[in-house]
Formats: sequence, C-alpha cells, structure tokens
Amino acid sequence: MITTIYIIILSYFVLGAVGFYFINRLKEKEVAKKSWTKFITYFFIIHILFFSIVINPVAFQLVAALIVAVSASELLKLFRKTNYSEKVFFLSSVVVFAILVLGFVSFSQLDKELILFAFLILSIFDAFSQISGQLFGKTKIAPEISPNKTVGGTVGGSIIAILSALFMNRLYDQPWYIAMLLAAGVVFFAFIGDILASLYKRKFGVKDYSNLIPGHGGFLDRFDSLIAGGAWVALFVTVLEYMA
Repeated sequence: MITTIYIIILSYFVLGAVGFYFINRLKEKEVAKKSWTKFITYFFIIHILFFSIVINPVAFQLVAALIVAVSASELLKLFRKTNYSEKVFFLSSVVVFAILVLGFVSFSQLDKELILFAFLILSIFDAFSQISGQLFGKTKIAPEISPNKTVGGTVGGSIIAILSALFMNRLYDQPWYIAMLLAAGVVFFAFIGDILASLYKRKFGVKDYSNLIPGHGGFLDRFDSLIAGGAWVALFVTVLEYMA
C-alpha cells in the first residue's frame, strides 16, 4: 500500500510539473525561475515528511517538534522586530497558535496510516490550489491578507483533495463518507491556518516570516496548513471515538 501511495504522490507531481510548464513558459524568466524553485523545494519537503511518517512514528514526531519550534520562533521574531508592538494581537495569536499546536502534537502521535491519509489530502490540496489558481484564479478571496489566494485555486484544490479521499480510503478504516468528511475538514482548517498565518505577517508589515526555505515565506508559511489541518484530524478522531 505504501508503494502505491508513493506512486500516487509521484504521479501528482508529474501532473503538477506539466501544469507548471504550461503556466510558466510564457512568463518572464525570473518569475518562472522563482515558481520552479518553489515547486522543487516543495517536492523535497513532501518527501521528507512522507518518509518520516512511513519509516518510524518517532521520526515524524521529531519533525513535528522541529516545525513547532521554528514556527514559534518566527512568530516571536516578527513581534521583536516591531519593538513589541501590537501586544494584544500578538497574545491572541499565541493563544490560537498554542491551541493548534496542541492538536498538531496529538496528531503526530496517531496511527501512521491516519497521519499519512491526512498528509496526502493536505499535500494534494496545497499543490492543486496553486496550479488551479494560476490556471483559473481570477477572483481574489482576501487580497489584503493573502493576495495569491483565489476562488478558482481554492475550489479546484478542494475538489481534487476531497475526491482523492475516495481513492485513499484504505488508509483510514472508516466508511467513505466519514473519510470525505475528515478530508473536507482538513481542507477547511488548512485554508484557515494559511489565512491566519498571512494575517499575522500583514499585521506586522512583512512579506515573509524568514528565508529559511527557498521559494517560501518561512517555516510557518510552509507548514501553517499542516499544523491547522493536523489539529482538525486530532479533534475529529477524538469526537468520533467519543460518539462510538
């Protein structure tokens, strides 16, 4: 099953690469280079996460701890750079971040198959939101907060991610409609997490959290959807077990 999942991941990346080729071939060289840098970096990030999940549960827990630690430092760094302004907003953000982190840490301790299921849904949503956005994205969702988010991109990524849950239902031992509900929640929380992370940057007047990841706006910018989506999975599983 793991081999099949990996082949699916590679297939999505091939489709994504084809999409990026047609998207970028008419763009300026520098813009296209930046887009390909982001795509290739994302390819390596996905592989690191994938193999940390399938090789050893502890490996993913360590990766999750690293994501939390670096993301928290980026939040604090922006607060410091503005001479500790917007204290109320910062404290509110820390509370929200702490709640999501608690859920994300719980998520990192779930069964490997469930973590892999959620991770794949997130990855598909993220990748195809970008591709759909560049192909069909005309209407901005929140231009002042996240200028690259479009209705076409979000809807396209959501549809492909939720439908993909049907093909990966073997990873999550529940009826298909439960799997699709879980996937829909992952997509929604991933979107909200991304918006909240962008809002934080805008509030402190910066474009990126850091330049730690080439082509991306920092650790939190790259993993905000994983943190929020993982928190949703932990909540969903807890509620489902309680109702059983």
